[in-house]
Amino acid sequence: MSTHKTLDDLFKAVGLKGLKVLVRADLNVPMADGKITDTTRIERVAGTLTELSDRGAKVIVLSHFGRPKGAPEAKYSLAPVAAALEPFLGRKVAFAHDCIGDLATKSIDALPNGGVIVLENTRFHAGEENNDPDFAAALAANGNVYVNDAFSCAHRAHASTEAIAHELPSYAGRAMEAELKALDAALGNPTHPVVAIVGGAKVSTKISLLGNLVKKVDALVIGGGMANTFLAAQGKAVGKSLCERDLFDTARHILANARSANCEIILPTDVVVAKEFKAGAPCVTVPVSEVPEDSMILDVGVDTLAYIAGRIETAKTVVWNGPLGAFEMSPFDTGTVTAARHVAMLTKMGSLISVAGGGDTVAALNEAGATEDFTYVSAAGGAFLEWMEGIELPGVAALARN
Repeated sequence: MSTHKTLDDLFKAVGLKGLKVLVRADLNVPMADGKITDTTRIERVAGTLTELSDRGAKVIVLSHFGRPKGAPEAKYSLAPVAAALEPFLGRKVAFAHDCIGDLATKSIDALPNGGVIVLENTRFHAGEENNDPDFAAALAANGNVYVNDAFSCAHRAHASTEAIAHELPSYAGRAMEAELKALDAALGNPTHPVVAIVGGAKVSTKISLLGNLVKKVDALVIGGGMANTFLAAQGKAVGKSLCERDLFDTARHILANARSANCEIILPTDVVVAKEFKAGAPCVTVPVSEVPEDSMILDVGVDTLAYIAGRIETAKTVVWNGPLGAFEMSPFDTGTVTAARHVAMLTKMGSLISVAGGGDTVAALNEAGATEDFTYVSAAGGAFLEWMEGIELPGVAALARN
């Protein structure tokens, strides 16, 4: 695990009263009709902002929002998000219409000790996505120290996540610290046996992930549409199921690597099939050797689920990314929901460390009512996946180097 400093190190090093602390948050929240539809990211950064504010720091929040093309666009302003922060912090939140220059400086100077201000979208400047050192220096000019609490943006080498950490003493915020601890417990330095569950539609998006996992885990459950490609690569007929025929060699290569690494690959032995993909479609469970030509595989069967449950019971650590079936639609959510509840129950009993992440995964765990009982559920999509692939994340590496 990288050695990075946390807020505790900051508190030991300096008094915070009046200290200007630049906090990189991820306020890129989903919006519909001007209303935030999911406040998870705000909730996660609220702890860090409150702690700094309570100690008398001037808390200056940096974030991107949406995908403007390096210039201001009204629909991508962070102003409504700044207002939405207030109830979570229990205090007023100021807003500045730029993140660098005179406008930002004057607004920050007007801030009282303990005050919180959100600066305008960093992506309104081309220097942000170019990781431009001059733009990073202009951001850094507004603070005395830098705190990164946006793990979900750590896979991007942008000015507000990477270059800025070369300009100021840098620390991990509470959400970043919790995420890095959880990830270390899951794959960095886990308690074995480790079982990984990887699902989702396509092998093509997760080749590096599977390649990294077979070297690190004791058993790898492959579900979702990805499993069909592995089954077909072994000569099984998969009917009309989603399947990437151009990746058969890749699938066989991953299976061979798993054998040499002594990692058990768990593929479905029975599956739920239907002739059409719609809610409540008539479906049957068949062995994987008997999938009808006119049907598609949409979930794992009961025998497969029982085997997965048994393997989970022998594990000390479970890492999860992606659903086991077409969980968006009943009855094809049964496999994912059943397995998720089993992991949640064992975690609650204290016999398992469970870490999950990825957009579909979070949605599936929420549907199963299992999120609260997992050890840690990451709200980061791309950053979580890249970390599972074994890629060094620029935002985390910059903190460690600082």
